[in-house]
Amino acid sequence: MKKKKLMALFLAGTMVLSLAACGGGKSSEESSEATSSDENTLTVAAWDPSFNIPALQAAAEDYKANVNPDFVLEIKEQSGSADIETAITTAASAGNYETLPDMVLFQDHWFANYYTNYPDAWQDINDADVKWDDFSQEKLGYSTIDGKHFGMPVDNGAVITAYRVDLLEECGYTIDDMTGITWDEFIEIGKVVKEKTGKYLMCMDGDGNDLVYLMLQAEGVSQFKDGKPYIVGNDTLKEVVQTIVKMAQEGVLLLSNSWSDYTDQAIQGDQVAGVMNGNWIIPTMEKVEANSGKWEITTMPTLTGAEGYASNGGASLYITANCKKTELAKDFLAYTFGGSTATYDKALTDGGVISCYAPAGESDVYNQGVAFFNDQPIYAKIVEMGTHVQTIEQSDYHYTCRTQIAAAIINIINGGNIDDELQLAEDQLNHEMGN
Repeated sequence: MKKKKLMALFLAGTMVLSLAACGGGKSSEESSEATSSDENTLTVAAWDPSFNIPALQAAAEDYKANVNPDFVLEIKEQSGSADIETAITTAASAGNYETLPDMVLFQDHWFANYYTNYPDAWQDINDADVKWDDFSQEKLGYSTIDGKHFGMPVDNGAVITAYRVDLLEECGYTIDDMTGITWDEFIEIGKVVKEKTGKYLMCMDGDGNDLVYLMLQAEGVSQFKDGKPYIVGNDTLKEVVQTIVKMAQEGVLLLSNSWSDYTDQAIQGDQVAGVMNGNWIIPTMEKVEANSGKWEITTMPTLTGAEGYASNGGASLYITANCKKTELAKDFLAYTFGGSTATYDKALTDGGVISCYAPAGESDVYNQGVAFFNDQPIYAKIVEMGTHVQTIEQSDYHYTCRTQIAAAIINIINGGNIDDELQLAEDQLNHEMGN
């Protein structure tokens, strides 16, 4: 899920070759068109054959079986999200959207940026037959522009805080002791866990450090205010940074050197007794089969001790300017991801995609215990947690801000002055934003 960088604009005028790779029954040789002339066929570009694509296939099967027996969804598999971003950039730079499919799966954090830069590339779905109140409002906030809905949520980025309950028990704690606690209490427990087990209670990629954003969102505070950086003078952000630095210095938090170190060494290398991130981190955790049954999840600690909720990552489906069958596309989205528990049940069982559509969490599939997590019904819990995530101000420069603050944290850990480092981070972010 780690965000890939946007490719340079010099690609304008060229076709993204992977966009021509077509799934859903037709090869690229059989169908070189971005969209289909068949009135019952839609095309969609997506990535991840083990996650997003099975969810799309589940939706197509549901719609075909229960709405339109002639329906076909042609899935154009991409190597990653950057391929779709490049396709949008290329089409917009060439002034020709005919190279785009009917729909694209697009990362939530980046949509506002691409809508700002290429507003003509998208069609809104505001009048689709969807009960928008049934979705996480935080999730919808990414794809709602000037009061209009553009995206249909596919997955749920709700954050899980997972703990090795066997190690907690060894140290005299339970999952209840980790629920509704302050970060100071978390640190004290983490020090005991490190001393008795040798494992960190938390880990994160030190380069792409999401902790600041997650911890701030749990407090209902953003890194931006009225479209500008809100770093200097943001007392909550400063306290969050101080907490992260303390966790690292006390041996409670492992800040890995890279994303691969975070996933492959910290988590899969069994160096930690706790993991906090978007629930998409679960498949990474599950690769350590020896730890099955030893994990449970709960809410985040907060500065005040209230149960904390946040969201990180995720994607939604968007209709492009090239779609000529807009009504079919809106009806497909509305019926499936907009309200079908059958779609969401199969998306979960086939691809591990968890919904942010609240009624989905009421199904039998979502309420089954999960063996890896000590038979907790974690999927229903994740959907419920997602409904509590507070909506905070977002920015096109989310990832730029993350980079600058992550660097500041490393410098502070190494002895830098916190006020100086946060000022430098804001100055550099302002420069990147052209302020």
